[in-house]
Amino acid sequence: MTVKIDTINKRRIFGIISHPDAGKTTLTEKLLLHGGAIREAGTVKARRNSKFATSDWMEIEKQRGISVTSSVMQFEYEGKVISIMDTPGHNDFGEDTYRILTSVDSAVMVIDGAKGIEAQTKKLFKVCSMRGIPIFTFINKLDRETKDPFDLVQELEDVLGLPSVPVTWPIGNGLNFEGIYDLRTNEVVLYKAGKTITLGEDGVFGPELENEIAGYNLSALRDEIELIQGAGNEFDMELISAGKLSPIFFGSALADFGTTQFLKHFLTMSPAPSARKANLKGEDIEILPTDDFFSGFIFKIQANMNPAHRDRLAFFRICSGTFQKGMAVTLSRTGKEMKLAQSTMLMANERENIQTAVAGDIIGIYDVGNYQIGDTLTTTKESLFFEPLPTFPAELFAMVMPKDTMKAKQFQKGVNQLAQEGAIQVYRNQYNEVIIGAVGQLQFEVFEYRLKNEYNAEIRMNSLDFNIVRWVDMDSEDEKYLEKVKDALDSRQMLVFDRFQRPLILFANQFTLNYFMEKHQDIKLVEALDVVNKY
Repeated sequence: MTVKIDTINKRRIFGIISHPDAGKTTLTEKLLLHGGAIREAGTVKARRNSKFATSDWMEIEKQRGISVTSSVMQFEYEGKVISIMDTPGHNDFGEDTYRILTSVDSAVMVIDGAKGIEAQTKKLFKVCSMRGIPIFTFINKLDRETKDPFDLVQELEDVLGLPSVPVTWPIGNGLNFEGIYDLRTNEVVLYKAGKTITLGEDGVFGPELENEIAGYNLSALRDEIELIQGAGNEFDMELISAGKLSPIFFGSALADFGTTQFLKHFLTMSPAPSARKANLKGEDIEILPTDDFFSGFIFKIQANMNPAHRDRLAFFRICSGTFQKGMAVTLSRTGKEMKLAQSTMLMANERENIQTAVAGDIIGIYDVGNYQIGDTLTTTKESLFFEPLPTFPAELFAMVMPKDTMKAKQFQKGVNQLAQEGAIQVYRNQYNEVIIGAVGQLQFEVFEYRLKNEYNAEIRMNSLDFNIVRWVDMDSEDEKYLEKVKDALDSRQMLVFDRFQRPLILFANQFTLNYFMEKHQDIKLVEALDVVNKY
């Protein structure tokens, strides 16, 4: 079925990234509120009255007030169909966030105006810049005391190497915050009065604001706008589309101020679904959203989103063609034909069964264990594979076992499902003991919590004194070579196998790794990000 280009051009898929507590989930809530997708926004921190953020669906998220999984929410606004990916802000979940960022067409970076750019923002920005997707910046919490807006703009360039161009500009901050000036529409939106003032051709230098805002704020605003117009970066849509210039917006997500202006400008500046890199019969090609055949890839698997049903859902990005309920597709990894009988649109853990969807939509496919993260589904006769998703290197390791041996079956099922979700990296040593790897400590806590609450398996967890992992480069399943690797190891290393049975070595520290590489130059080691970069 041919998809009309205007249907595709209405689609917008973006991820929201930030450091924890910058206000990312609050901004997501307000955007959903504007889109009519929810009736009231649950303030993330206000937990007493049982009003929880829509995008924080897992029980542990509601208890702690943080996002530890990625939610997908779709809504319509001013003729556009928008899919928001609310990614985990907690820095232990960089891996899940990375995979989410492979499926979006643009990213919104939320920055706390008081703190500026923080470690997690920096890490996630690198991922976005690798893909060259447009990055929009929302500087939040202007109703509190913040850094000077010029310092924040400079920080973007100094810390991230990202030039920016203001689209809205704040009038004061904290107790003196009076509103924002929209440089594109030449309007001032007042914070407390809630009214919009359309300025004349002289902009902020005209008489319209004389009795509307405090004299010191008006004077400062005029100086700042003069500086922006004289020395700031020019607005350039080409650079924005290439991810080389970031439009900046100011506001307060909690007060729902500046969010409407952000959303309206974002929808006109952000890209519709575009071509994606793939491999067809060994040749690198680009798949266009207007291609007739159906194709897409799974970027996330989540088990037990609805504890009452104990189900698994594969999050699927449609890259070309049209999805129709009940259609038959090929799972490229196995060549097996699959029937997509039941699929849903998503709103955190709420679902709605759908009949059709087009390129630029995210759908949930019910899974009974057939799918893996990174899988391509297509109606092409030839083998088609989208770009593989990289693996992030784990830095913390622990050996886990069930407290009750009678619960071994539930334990194994939980471990296998959480590994397929990508919630944790799971390895086994030569004695078949389970070893888990994580980017940060919170991942271990969530792993333990979910095994207990979703699989009824309490665990014993023993930390291991390793913090570096390398895969062993094996051209073939050569038993002699593997024995040679085993013989080279001492107590400061451990040989384990991932879920694809590939051997890897855990090292105590960088010194141990360097010493091993120097002593055993005939054993080739591979870093995590290079492991799956093959079709």
